[in-house]
Amino acid sequence: MTSIISAIPSVRRTTRPKVRLGPKDHGCAMSLVAFERATGAKGYKYELIDGRLEVSTMSDPPQDSIEMLLVWLLQGYRYRHPDVINHISNKSRVFVTGRERATCPEPDIAAFHDYPHELVRQNLVKWDAISPILVVEVVSPSSESKDYSRNVELYEQVPTIREYCIFSDEEVPGYPALLVYRRRGRKWQKPIAVAPGETYSTRLLPGFELKLDAPEE
Repeated sequence: MTSIISAIPSVRRTTRPKVRLGPKDHGCAMSLVAFERATGAKGYKYELIDGRLEVSTMSDPPQDSIEMLLVWLLQGYRYRHPDVINHISNKSRVFVTGRERATCPEPDIAAFHDYPHELVRQNLVKWDAISPILVVEVVSPSSESKDYSRNVELYEQVPTIREYCIFSDEEVPGYPALLVYRRRGRKWQKPIAVAPGETYSTRLLPGFELKLDAPEE
């Protein structure tokens, strides 16, 4: 006797294979859906800017060391001042709305004021619904152009971002300097330069101070 179930022809489910990205795909047009489904070759950073894929190399150990130190310092501040910032990420995406095509740069570090931890635990929220108050980029040889030019424009278009910090040790290797963009209304103020040996502080993070190391004379 043939059962009802066995009499029904089986339907083969077809799913689109995930796209495998690599440096050769730099500049290719992509939809946000395809971008979020894609996987990438290791050693590269992938961002979707105005509907096109931008591929850059991952940071080298000197830049990675700076980034990890900053994450550690900001995490310490977060635990002391959860009312100011309640999450730090070095894996976030920042969605820039109002542009003709999907744009979501990925800062080296992002600090959030109202990160929805409970919704994240329930897998109910994605990056397009979360926006930071502070973003940080650590300049590497492959990121110089986007950090000093492209990202200045893009982060200015995200109203929640109050400050954009750029760390670079190009002038004195091993001793990073800092360039800070602070928001006034819809625009950045004139950037503030903090040289090695000087101290960075901000009203955005009350009580936070960062003294940049300076080479011994």
